[in-house]
Order: sequence, then C-alpha cells, then structure tokens
Amino acid sequence: MSDTVIKVQNLSKRYRIGSVARAGYKTIRETIVDTAKAPFQRLASSLSALRSQSPHLSALRSLPSSQRDDHIWALKDVSFEVKQGDVVGIIGRNGAGKSTLLKILSKITEPTEGRVELRGCVGSLLEVGTGFHPELTGHENVYMYGAILGMNRWEITRKFDEIVAFAELEKFIETPVKRYSSGMYMRLAFAVAAHLETEILLVDEVLAVGDAEFQKKCLGKMDEVARGGRTVLFVSHNMAAVQSLCRTALLLSSGRVVQTGDSKAVVTEYLSGFGENQSIKEWPDESAPGNADIQLKSISVFADGRNDNGIYHSRNDIYIEMQFTVNRSHSALCVGLDLLNAHGETIFRSYQTDMTPEQWPKVKQGENVWRCIIPCGLLNGGRYGICPRIGLHNISWIVYLDSVVQFEIVLDHGVSPFWSILDSRNRPGVIAPILKWESIT
Repeated sequence: MSDTVIKVQNLSKRYRIGSVARAGYKTIRETIVDTAKAPFQRLASSLSALRSQSPHLSALRSLPSSQRDDHIWALKDVSFEVKQGDVVGIIGRNGAGKSTLLKILSKITEPTEGRVELRGCVGSLLEVGTGFHPELTGHENVYMYGAILGMNRWEITRKFDEIVAFAELEKFIETPVKRYSSGMYMRLAFAVAAHLETEILLVDEVLAVGDAEFQKKCLGKMDEVARGGRTVLFVSHNMAAVQSLCRTALLLSSGRVVQTGDSKAVVTEYLSGFGENQSIKEWPDESAPGNADIQLKSISVFADGRNDNGIYHSRNDIYIEMQFTVNRSHSALCVGLDLLNAHGETIFRSYQTDMTPEQWPKVKQGENVWRCIIPCGLLNGGRYGICPRIGLHNISWIVYLDSVVQFEIVLDHGVSPFWSILDSRNRPGVIAPILKWESIT
C-alpha cells in the first residue's frame, strides 16, 4: 500500500473579483429593473455560450483578464504529493494561494478544477473562529469540534484535560467562547486541533496571534506531533520556524507551485525573490489592506530626509511611516511592525502600545500618518524587511502582511582599524548596537 496520504492533481480555484452583489434587501425600483433586464441577460448568456465555440475568438481570449472578465485564479494547476509523517512548509507572499490551498484540503471550499485525495482524518487550524460556535462554552466546543473531526466521545474525554491544560484555560472553560480574547480563542483552537489524534494536521499561520510563550508551545507541540508520525502541512511567514520544523517545503507564487524540495533550499529561493529594495509601498483604495473601518494606504522607509533608494548608513536614524485611514474610531487600535532580516527571521516586533498610553499617537477619523524611528547604531549591516501590523488590542488582526518594503544597512559605526582587519563589512550577530563602556576601577 502506498504511503502517500495527500495527493493533489492539477488543482485550480477561481474567484470572482470586482463588483459583488450588495448584501441585504433590494428596493422596489431595483427589483423592477432586475426583472425587466432578466430576459435580455438570459439572451446575452446564450449568445455568449454560442460565441465561445467560435474559432474567431482567439483574439478575444488573448486579451488581459481585466478586459475579458472579472475573475482571478487563486490556484492554477497545483500538483504535489505528501507522504505519511512528512512535515511540509507552504510559503509564499500574500495572495500566493496558501490559505486557499488549505481551505480546499480541509473541504471548506470546493476546487474549480482538479482533484484532492486524502487518506486519514484531517484536523485544521486555519483562522481564529473556524470550527467553533461562539454561543457555546469552551468545554462544549471541544466536544463539538472533536465530533466534527470524527472522534467519538470517549476519545475526546481521554484528551480533554490535556487540551485544557495546554490552552491554560481551566478558569474559563465553561465560558462562552464569544467572550474569549483572540489569544484565548487561538490557544483553545490549537490545543484541540493538535491533541485530537487526526492523521493529518493543517495549520495556517498559528504564530500570528499569541504571546511569545504560547508561540513556543505551539512550535514544540507541532514538533511532537511530527515526531509521532502524523502528517503536518504548515503555512507560515516565519521562515526560521519553517526551516526548523519542516523537512520539505512548497513555494507558491500567483497560485502556482514554483519550487518544492528541501526546506532550506526553498526558503532561500523565496527570500532571493524579493528583488531590489522597495522602500515605498502604496495601495489604491480598492485594494488597500484592512477592512471597512481601517485601511493601510502606504508604508515607507527613509533616512536623511526622503532618501528613497533604500540603502542607508548605520549612523543614521531610520524612519518608517505608515499612512492609514480610519472611518470609525477604535480606542484599542494597535499599530506596529515586524522587522525581518534577510533570512526571514524576526529581529523584533514593535507597537505603539510599547509606550505608556499617554505617549501613544493620537488616532483620528480620516487620514493618519504615524512614524516609527529605529535609532542609529542599532542594526547590523545587511538587508531588512518591514511587515506592517494593525489590529485591535487582544481582539483581532486587521492588517497582517509580509515584508512589503525592504531596505539595506551599510555598517559605518564602531569600526576600528583592528575590527576592519577581521571583517570589513559587518559585525558578528544579528544587531550591532552602540553600548556604553566605562571603567569603574
């Protein structure tokens, strides 16, 4: 018998973009207009079907999709196999198709083309809220989710205490989960998915929510799951975690598989694809990250005024500006960023909430421009990426993006003649801070 537990063949998924039907009730006028248009729409649809068989449509088919229709392929002709016990990382930029792939594998959505073969029960942790009923308690949701995964009551009961202890929710397990913070929700969701004995575990960016200690527990549990012979597909923007946990990786770009193989080689290929420094990123209104209340419009990095070439000296302060619009005020708004090095490792995460509330920048309705300053003499020479983060404190993420702007630091501080003999460019280590030294004897 083959040891292949996941087999994906020519998998494609198409979504409609652009205008969408307005939710809610229609006015009488809209109903009358739609009724009058219906016969003509049916006629146009029939004519379109006939024309699609005509050999004279080759020129039309060659038009860009933006001129031809309003659909986009989130996945296109994706094929791969996963053996039992494999731990596979799935990486790629935002919009590459990673989450769509896991939703199809977990049977949340149907593919447009292609097929998926799965051998074994599948447990998934795709996003906060998936699989739980907000009106039920944590206790009830553990049993409900376990039943959805195909576990019987005895199996769930046997694991129940271990699940609750891992989630550290003993005091709140009888509380409806609608009253949980996002961190509490994630802890319980991950604990259920990881502890119930499914043969296949799908995990999508589990490190996006939760404190450092919880993230460490998650990685440790996934390593334990993997060593236990279960199959894991792990989507993450944390390249260090992917290389640590996964033997193999799959790189997606624009819905297609561009490379598979050893995780370190695939991560290296992914990081090399960032190209030249892009110190400014702007979004048009229709595609700006965020939601109806808050949208990120631009992010830029500069030093010495508006120096946009993306290469800066370590003796200069680095300025990062984020422009976002607020249509409804949020007192719990949390704005920040992750700084990544060239290996995709997080150097630090910073929020405005690191300061005292009295020092927080003012949030106003309309346009906001906030600036973060990385002090001179902190970063080592090398290439860095900035990942913008906007969320509601202890509730949910609104913006959580990959490295959308990049810059390079040229080390020119603290270099003595002795040091330049050893290394003419960088110091050892992740950062190169200027620290105070003094003699006390």
